[in-house]
Amino acid sequence: MDFAPSLMARIVLERFLQEQEQAIPSKTLINSMLRDPSQIPDGVLANQIYQCTVNDCCYGPLVDCIKHAIGHEHEVLLREMLLEKNLSFIAEDQLRAKGYDKTPDFILEVPVAVEGHIIHWIESKASFGDESSHQAYLQDQFWSYWNRFGPGLVIYWYGFIEELDCHRERGILLKDCFPTDIVTLRHSMAQR
Repeated sequence: MDFAPSLMARIVLERFLQEQEQAIPSKTLINSMLRDPSQIPDGVLANQIYQCTVNDCCYGPLVDCIKHAIGHEHEVLLREMLLEKNLSFIAEDQLRAKGYDKTPDFILEVPVAVEGHIIHWIESKASFGDESSHQAYLQDQFWSYWNRFGPGLVIYWYGFIEELDCHRERGILLKDCFPTDIVTLRHSMAQR
């Protein structure tokens, strides 16, 4: 078998708990034990689970933590760029406090234009936009944002497959960096 160490640890832990409790363990319990193996009643298994999660370079709680930190770093970077451009916005945490469940990272209080397209929101993705992840994001996030807030921009900081940028006319633009050609209402009024 060719499984990632964290996946193998999950499978072994599930079986162990199933045999001990004579029932299928909850995902919450398994995830808790994977994050904190000291909760596992068998010391040898706890050590092996720990070794699997620490030595897995692609999956598991440690990698999830690193991905989360990198994602947060890029959101902070985007916030600084928005402030530098004097763009007024509402951040995701502010929107959640107002009761919104699915929200982009930033909603622009005054829409802007990028490459001739109106933008109401911006989502930061500290990853490469491949077909599989992009389709999942479209279904789970981007179209929901579009339905609630209008057209928006997704920044894949580590690039994306060009063919995925095919929803511009419908209102979802893809970029691999913060746009330099932002047109604001103030900017367009000054040109008159």
